[in-house]
Amino acid sequence: MATPSETAPILKVEHLSMKFGGLVAIGDLSFEARRGDITALIGPNGAGKTTVFNCITGFYKPSEGMITLTGRAGRTFLLERMPDHEITARAKVARTFQNIRLFSGMTLLENLLVAQHNKLMRASGFTVLGLFGIGNYPQASAESIDLAKFWLEKTELIERADDPAGDLPYGAQRRLEIARAMCTGPELLCLDEPAAGLNPRESAALNELLIDIKTNMSTSILLIEHDMSVVMQISDHVVVLEYGRKISDGTPTTVKNDPRVIAAYLGVDDEEVTEVLTAVGDEQVIEELDTGPDPAHGPAASSSMMAGPVSETMEHADRGETVKVSPGASRADLVAPIMKVPAEHRGKVAAAAKKTSQKQPATRTKAARPVKDAAPAKATEAAAPATLSNALTQPRGGKPDELTRIKGIGPVNQRRLNANGIFHFDQIAAWTPADVKAAEAYLAFDGRIAREDWIGQAKKLATEGGRG
Repeated sequence: MATPSETAPILKVEHLSMKFGGLVAIGDLSFEARRGDITALIGPNGAGKTTVFNCITGFYKPSEGMITLTGRAGRTFLLERMPDHEITARAKVARTFQNIRLFSGMTLLENLLVAQHNKLMRASGFTVLGLFGIGNYPQASAESIDLAKFWLEKTELIERADDPAGDLPYGAQRRLEIARAMCTGPELLCLDEPAAGLNPRESAALNELLIDIKTNMSTSILLIEHDMSVVMQISDHVVVLEYGRKISDGTPTTVKNDPRVIAAYLGVDDEEVTEVLTAVGDEQVIEELDTGPDPAHGPAASSSMMAGPVSETMEHADRGETVKVSPGASRADLVAPIMKVPAEHRGKVAAAAKKTSQKQPATRTKAARPVKDAAPAKATEAAAPATLSNALTQPRGGKPDELTRIKGIGPVNQRRLNANGIFHFDQIAAWTPADVKAAEAYLAFDGRIAREDWIGQAKKLATEGGRG
């Protein structure tokens, strides 16, 4: 009988958002990757796929949301709170990159041994004992070499084990990167466009390798890929992004036939639909969103505890500048209703959609006043009916506690709690199960208050008498 940890999804992404200054690269993204599956993350250029990977593997700290990994032993890791090196060492997440990052001057065997440096350093006692073959180091070294040779054989590179990695053909370097990642013993393998630049024969070989890893190594795979021959043949589950939002989520067959995906990514033949898509102004929006982090305006390290969706309009911290991506920029949103209309009426619908999109272009404007704390209408609507037994009309003494000191409460949640009459640690400490349920209704997530023990944290802070 399967244990709860074996049936639980290996990766759960909840309300993930990532902002670079005023740009929303990822907005309120939620999806799950099932254990033992190959989950593909696809979408047009600039959709935010690599940004999602960077958040999962610790290169970026999300502006909002939670990323939970459940290991085989049942232990859970909140990845957004962990340093990147611990995500690999403790949570057992490994990744490859769009651009090959091998040690080109080192041999293939040495590249795979470098991936096992944690095990070798522990065996040496983190000293020079390994140089003299003292203790467990000789055994650990032999095991590391055996593991490296195993993966060189798996990737059909064993005959070139002593060649410099930089001398390999491009496709072989891709396979070596995957072998190096597997030498870390990952439970979740994240591959960023592994088939990029491969010819059809190499793509077929890659498919066989990934299926072998899934089947025989019990390793779950999350991959970003543009090669649909790879995605549709080997994926168990596909998530589609457009402009940082999820537009489809399901099996390869379901996603392939989704009109929104056809419009946003896979292409369409209908000339009337094409006319609507080209009128939206995609080039401008992609240029604004497809960007790296801005050190001067990037998210603070502590902002990963925020939760909930972000607005479409965000403010630059120091310039009062607003960046807005119009809803009309989404080809998926435009085409979905058109594809449901009988063919003989599509022309009129397409013309109307085109006219609407021209009225709502993607814009970059100077705000007359800074736009602060913008939140989606649905969040406001959800907050209204929620009631709490110990809500106050205003903070005692006119000064609220700094609720963000509770792990899991960020500025967004603090504002929502304050708006519903919760200002102090002792109020949260006194919540009943009914209060927790009411709070979760307008904070837009289930189970997180108990999982992060907000009540326990609040009791401790209330006892300390900590005021913000």
